[in-house]
Amino acid sequence: MTRVAVMGSGNWGTAFAAILADAGCTVRLWARRPEVAAAVNAGCNDAYLPELALPETVRATTSAQEALDGCDIAVLAVPAQTLRDNLVDWGAAVPAGVPVVSLMKGVELGTTLRMSEVIEQVGHVEPDRVVVLSGPNLAAEIARKQPAAGVVACRDMATAERVANACATPYFRPYTDTDVIGAEVCGATKNVVALASGMAEGLGFGDNTKATIITRGLAETTRLGLALGAHPQTFMGLAGVGDLIATCMSPLSRNHSFGVRLGRGLTVAQATAELRTTTEGVKSCESILTLAGQHGVDLPIVEQVVAVIRDGHPAREVGPRLMSRDLKAEKH
Repeated sequence: MTRVAVMGSGNWGTAFAAILADAGCTVRLWARRPEVAAAVNAGCNDAYLPELALPETVRATTSAQEALDGCDIAVLAVPAQTLRDNLVDWGAAVPAGVPVVSLMKGVELGTTLRMSEVIEQVGHVEPDRVVVLSGPNLAAEIARKQPAAGVVACRDMATAERVANACATPYFRPYTDTDVIGAEVCGATKNVVALASGMAEGLGFGDNTKATIITRGLAETTRLGLALGAHPQTFMGLAGVGDLIATCMSPLSRNHSFGVRLGRGLTVAQATAELRTTTEGVKSCESILTLAGQHGVDLPIVEQVVAVIRDGHPAREVGPRLMSRDLKAEKH
């Protein structure tokens, strides 16, 4: 039986732990807070996914070393901007040779490194062992075992297939790929586009506006990914347009919900206080814009989201700025 350590007990980490258990794995879930670990061991992570009854093969601990000890696969599900510090604390406990799976969707502030690059640099993990899982995977729907799919990407296809086999269930279908860069760029950038889509909804705009944002957001994501060396087909698949649609349109999406609040006039601090959870697009939008600038890529939607998040501009200014751009500035 495959033994999996899931490092992080938030929404997606908990939901993915349940997927792994339903696929026949034994799971040790690392929780930072003792009360969360106790709740998981009682059968329900009520702090994050109260509707999900966890299988008995999911057990929790507050000891990272205990969670990682003897695991066959290590899954990292901490907030993107905390990954480096976490790896400094317990990265050395990851067993040699095991696949290290990233559930995180972000770009590190200050370094503009993708999550796989942080894992390689700080965790001293060989690139052929780093796996990225991405796709339209809203945790609340996964908890209800509604059919969904995702992309398991690794430079080494055999490793991707190993991880895919460990998480395939009747309600979750993993597809394998080798485009780690594309999967990560899609996963990070779609969160920022979802903030813009949410702002449009909060401002009272309809589906034409949101469809425009999603489509142009896909164009921005593709430009950035191709500049970094991603495969073009990735952006038309689950990790690209699939995840973008779910994150931009669903009220279950934290980034969309955060954007709605900004569109209704709340400040970043007020929206953060209401949601009380990590919103990766808020954390990563500035680093994504910096990364694009380093490669000469124009991301007007991301630029306007940064103006709202970092600089405090009103969300109502975003539309007029985007609509008044030079008509020759970019192709459709």
